[in-house]
Amino acid sequence: MTQSLHQQVKSSIEQSLRKAQTPGAVIAVRVNGESFLEMGVGYQDLNHDALIASDARFYIYSVTKSLIAIAALDLVSQGILDLNTAIQSYLPELAIHSAINLRHLLSHTSGFPDYGGMSAYFDAVKATPTVPWSRETFLNLALDSDLQFAPGTDWAYSNLGYVVLRCLLERVTHLSLQELLHQIIFRPLSLHNTFVSDTLDDVVALTPGYTAFFDDSELQNMAVLYHPGWVSHGVVISTAPELAKIIEALFLNQILSADVVEQMRSPVHVLGKYPLFEKLAYGLGLFINLNSPNGTVVGHTGEGLGYSVAAFHFPNLAGAQTTIAAFTNRDKSDHGLVLVYKIAEILKRSLHL
Repeated sequence: MTQSLHQQVKSSIEQSLRKAQTPGAVIAVRVNGESFLEMGVGYQDLNHDALIASDARFYIYSVTKSLIAIAALDLVSQGILDLNTAIQSYLPELAIHSAINLRHLLSHTSGFPDYGGMSAYFDAVKATPTVPWSRETFLNLALDSDLQFAPGTDWAYSNLGYVVLRCLLERVTHLSLQELLHQIIFRPLSLHNTFVSDTLDDVVALTPGYTAFFDDSELQNMAVLYHPGWVSHGVVISTAPELAKIIEALFLNQILSADVVEQMRSPVHVLGKYPLFEKLAYGLGLFINLNSPNGTVVGHTGEGLGYSVAAFHFPNLAGAQTTIAAFTNRDKSDHGLVLVYKIAEILKRSLHL
């Protein structure tokens, strides 16, 4: 990579960080199966005491859903699960609507509501950020809530649906989510900084992440305040280089077979025009940018207290298969996604591969 291209990327990120009043960002780019760029830009804290490292650890928040979907589809490919079998068959003790199946959970078409949209959830997080609800409380919230629509007839993003999915995966495999993802993804890819976070002991590994959620008048480092159990469907800690490696490996068919990957990135529901997306859809654990000039761009965003994260695969960016991950350490909505597309445009203009 030329010095000029490196400086273009760095300058663009610095400008975006200033605009968003965010201390730092980390980006990783992989091209045709190889690491192309890993860069920390800005600072790891508000006091600018230390530069942010390219291997800084973040919660990847809802990008975890893509990893959970990978695990589920690996089990489908082994014949352990079936996409169209009712969830009740796997979790008979739960009073789950009989029409909901695995495909519905993976694609957010189950009709389950989202705890992220419930005031009771946010009030509880503010009241006791270090003491989360139990998994049973989250499950009961799903089971006691009316479905928003008949399963398979509409789309609504649902963290509760993925709570049910996590319980299902752990039940049928008799493994924790960490053990399952380690077996299917982390160990085969030789990842050393990526794991499922379940306790406050894990947050010591996190780079500071800033939010005004707890106090509108000041930014606070959520890493010392926010228990990962509040993200009950599961939240992975990772680095930009390792997350980029996962997403790239998926689309190079190094984790799942090509036909299974094709199922993941086939649209289940088309959402329409969305900022940065020509035509947005959702597949099985993946957002899909249809009608992109760079091929069918696929990946996921992760938004939560302290961080904004995104990781996307561009099958034809300047003639190359390119994966970009971007992490920022303040929770400005879609900032990670904005950086992914800024970097993609710079690469498209500058690369001659």
